[in-house]
Amino acid sequence: MPSTWLILPTYNEADNLEPFVRAALPRLATATGGEHRLLIVDDSSPDGTGEIADRLAAELEAVEVMHRRAKDGLGRAYLAGFDRALAAGAELVMEIDCDFSHDPADIPRLVRATDEADLVLGSRYTPGGGVVNWGNVRRLLSRGGSWYARTVLGVPIRDLTGGFKCFRRAVLAGLELESVHADGYGFQIELTYRALEAGFRVREVPIVFHERRAGASKMTTRIALEAVWKVPALRLRGRSAEAARAS
Repeated sequence: MPSTWLILPTYNEADNLEPFVRAALPRLATATGGEHRLLIVDDSSPDGTGEIADRLAAELEAVEVMHRRAKDGLGRAYLAGFDRALAAGAELVMEIDCDFSHDPADIPRLVRATDEADLVLGSRYTPGGGVVNWGNVRRLLSRGGSWYARTVLGVPIRDLTGGFKCFRRAVLAGLELESVHADGYGFQIELTYRALEAGFRVREVPIVFHERRAGASKMTTRIALEAVWKVPALRLRGRSAEAARAS
């Protein structure tokens, strides 16, 4: 099986980090049957998350830690993790939330799906997926955001804003990641849209999304609004690229 890296960005996740790592590692080992790595990317968390990460790395051979100097956003954290994984020769790279909103038990299903896809999305809104412990307003906003992005971009993906993904190496190597500047929802939308535009095979695998187990959400109004304007900007850039190819 190929080398598989799981990228785990953290900021103030002291209550979630250790139980999540201990739950995810056996699933990652089962999924790969071979070389695997869990990379914690911590943005100088003031609650001691970085120290917990270091302790886990000292105990568990498959765990590695990247310390960043300041809180610089989810997108930047993932890009730093992607660079590290690709430099180490990773063939599959996964992204996942640290707060148990994504179930570690689903890791093997996403890895297996890369047999027939270049990018696999853990999807709340494909048949068989869902969310639990959310109020009606949050459900409406989430579904509405995915519908908005899908409609404006003209793509068939039902869950464009989710953050549980598995990439084949070729996808990340071919997307010019240095030019990605979005964060949060916008980051997730942009990576999937770029993969589709580049002709990669994208597949959705149903998952059930849970409310975070502990701690506070890092999502802000700024991040949500960024996704709103980022979507039409992506579409305009796609049309410009189409026109350039046709000329």
